[in-house]
Amino acid sequence: MVIKNLKTKALLWIWASWLVMLISGCGDSSQPVPPPTMAQASNIFESGGQSGATPFIRFVQFQGTSFDKLASAHFVITPKPGSASKPVDVRYSLAALARRGYANPGSNSLTVPVFGLYAGYQNHLSIEFQFTDESKQALEFDIATPAYADPNAVYDRPTILKKRLAGSDLGFDFFAMKSAYGTPVVVDSDGEIRWMGAEITNSLSSTFLNNGFIVGTPGSTQFSRLEFDGSIQKEALAASNYTNFHHNLDPGKYYLLGNMDAVSSGVANVESIAIEFDSAGRTLKEWDFAALLSDYMLSQGDDPTSFIRPGIDWFHMNSATYDPRDDSLIVSSRENFVIKVDYSSGRLIWVLGDPSKYWYTFASLRAKAVRLPPGALYPFGQHATSITSDGLLMLFNDGAPSFNQPIGAPVGESRNYSAVSAYDIDPVSLTAQEVWRFDYGQTVLSQICSSAYEAANKSLLVNYAFVNGGTLARLVGLNASRQVVFDFQYPNTGCSTSWNAIPIPLGSMRFE
Repeated sequence: MVIKNLKTKALLWIWASWLVMLISGCGDSSQPVPPPTMAQASNIFESGGQSGATPFIRFVQFQGTSFDKLASAHFVITPKPGSASKPVDVRYSLAALARRGYANPGSNSLTVPVFGLYAGYQNHLSIEFQFTDESKQALEFDIATPAYADPNAVYDRPTILKKRLAGSDLGFDFFAMKSAYGTPVVVDSDGEIRWMGAEITNSLSSTFLNNGFIVGTPGSTQFSRLEFDGSIQKEALAASNYTNFHHNLDPGKYYLLGNMDAVSSGVANVESIAIEFDSAGRTLKEWDFAALLSDYMLSQGDDPTSFIRPGIDWFHMNSATYDPRDDSLIVSSRENFVIKVDYSSGRLIWVLGDPSKYWYTFASLRAKAVRLPPGALYPFGQHATSITSDGLLMLFNDGAPSFNQPIGAPVGESRNYSAVSAYDIDPVSLTAQEVWRFDYGQTVLSQICSSAYEAANKSLLVNYAFVNGGTLARLVGLNASRQVVFDFQYPNTGCSTSWNAIPIPLGSMRFE
């Protein structure tokens, strides 16, 4: 770390300011000399630092006697020359630093966790301290970080199929790949790794929430909150019948929606239960789709026993979306359809799926089917449901048929390319329009996993998680016109590199 004798510079600047005020006041003794601002009187200086859990994190230490007057600390990391991504830009209130033990009342020292650093690089950092009188003190210094070599030979060696151009319009600059190799990996729109944590060995079931990651542990009911400073807080679901987090975590009505396996009366419910849980692990709401659909089908005179098959992956839930417009839950069942139910009662509202699949042979389910006009793409093997800023249902339309239907049952159609589809659905008439789609010229097929999410200004992050038989993953950024801004390719095994990927606001993160 390079220290530029900032304390001496600050004192010289204060003395010069006082001298100017004294000279200007000599001509008119009736004009009082204004006192210095808190920033002018500050003696805060950078005094060193400690490395974090990975090269992308550092704890920068400051000394001084002005911390009792401090309101916030705001750091910016200068992008590399030629970068098209915006700077990492993070602001901490003093209260936020104090809550994490980085600031203590009456102390002459302060620590600022800095994250988003380039590995193996001399990072230029600017930090601005704002005081309670709203005056500001700015410091600049460099942080040299060690190189990072990915032990899995994945994230440090992207193939840039299309580089983002400087000045190109895109509503996000950073995204996180949910990884089977460890914590989520944050990459910028130039393909540079900007963050990863430690300790967590698998983050496939994870999401970004309140400036941190929540990660469900595969094979257990434990989940962790992972902060950008590398710290981890672990919790567990309170209910004893759940056995496993699988697939995704998604924002819920109150906290988070989880896809769960469970055991009821000794029988496994495989990938057919969604729950909403809170930060302490308490279950707020459960939707058991085996029970919900069985009750509905029986009420309509159908026999559900050949459709709902306990102990078998007949449903294969992979995402859940809360829709606040009508207080409902939208769930992706890869084997069958996308289904919408009332949040409180579980009442079936509609199903949207390929009518050539097995589910459509049941009259009760067919009665709730949403119809699309000719030429529209039904969801085939879909993932990552979400609601766009203009109220459309968007999903990654993989193009795969069903994998776990009864022998001889129709498995539906398939395509030789994947798409992102956005639908406008009328729940009264049970009709819909595919308002738009992005299919990359029908050139990319990702049969399983994958995702697509909207960022600011209607930009999109598209994640092809299983390309070329699962040997490659593709991360593609689209602008509001759905034109390709960047296209990165990574080595992959199955869906391990990036089963799902989400935009991350590393360029405007605020801790209050």
